[in-house]
Amino acid sequence: MPLTRIATDVFGVVTICLVALLILVGLLCILYSVYFRNHIHRRGYIQLNYFSGPWIIRITFILFAIWWGLGEIIRLSLLRHERKVLESLDFEWQETICKGYIVSNLGFAEPCLFLTLVFLLRAPLERMDLGILCRKWNTRTAGYIILYCFPMFALQLVVILLGPKLSKVKSSGQDLPHYFTRAATKSENIALCTYPLLSTILLGIFAALLTAYLFLLGRQILKLVLNKGLRKRVKILILSVSSFLPSRVLFLGLSVLSEPERILFEALSFSAFLALLSIVGLCMCMLVYYPVADSLALGDVHVSESQRRTGSDYNEASSFISSWSNNLEETSGSGVVMDCNAAMHGELLSFRPLDGVSISKGTFVELSGFTPN
Repeated sequence: MPLTRIATDVFGVVTICLVALLILVGLLCILYSVYFRNHIHRRGYIQLNYFSGPWIIRITFILFAIWWGLGEIIRLSLLRHERKVLESLDFEWQETICKGYIVSNLGFAEPCLFLTLVFLLRAPLERMDLGILCRKWNTRTAGYIILYCFPMFALQLVVILLGPKLSKVKSSGQDLPHYFTRAATKSENIALCTYPLLSTILLGIFAALLTAYLFLLGRQILKLVLNKGLRKRVKILILSVSSFLPSRVLFLGLSVLSEPERILFEALSFSAFLALLSIVGLCMCMLVYYPVADSLALGDVHVSESQRRTGSDYNEASSFISSWSNNLEETSGSGVVMDCNAAMHGELLSFRPLDGVSISKGTFVELSGFTPN
């Protein structure tokens, strides 16, 4: 086996392992989000509804990430060699899979990922009645994500479907280079996926607009955030996305300088994969895990504080009741006895007259204010 084939297979195996890890972490985050929502509803933490509001959009972000990861596996040349998953397919079908990968990942999954990121960051800036606390916010936001992604999806579809015709357009007396529209190349009767330069240019334009908007959005958020830890998270997230996303576009653009199953192409493709994987992993931590973990910790602190206050009030009441009991025992000749056992269990306190002693204005005098609650 040639050395380049070994390196290609190594890149492929590492990619599959990283995607499997991404899927595992994503599923755990989904379970964590569902648990958090059920937890606050079961415990009645109404104040935490604000933090659980975008739970559907958080799960949607993870599902887009899993979709993108599966697409990255499908494009691997590792699956197209002998005795591999896609080896039984002919060249046309394998080429169609490569074209579908471009439309699916570069035209849908990646734009939807970044649009979801933008809406999650933008949510705290919206009005309370129209934002996260609104029941229709998740549905409305999901609709906006699909709507804003449609132009990118349509453009990538045009590049893939009309690519052969576009490559025949004359420019200065020369054909348009094939790497502008080519989604696959033929090698040993198998199709190896490539990145059309036009698709990469479209992704670059989208990344530039998104990066500029993220900077503006981050600036608005930082003006409102007072917590130093949260400010640090926002800065890390904005700077990471603004650096890794252009890096991915650059790596994909440079990949046209080489051919699939060559070291340069595989290294650039893997670097582009790592760049987006870093963004996805960071966003899962910052936008899914940390908000849920912080909210659960806040709920536990609320419960502990309530229990502490309840215990303090109960102890004060017990001390007060004991002092009353001692005083009454000392003055038992006046004919009044208090049921202290009932008081210690939070029940109503009652005074009853002894034999031969009368109490004016009623037989029972009840005090209710010493319940643990």
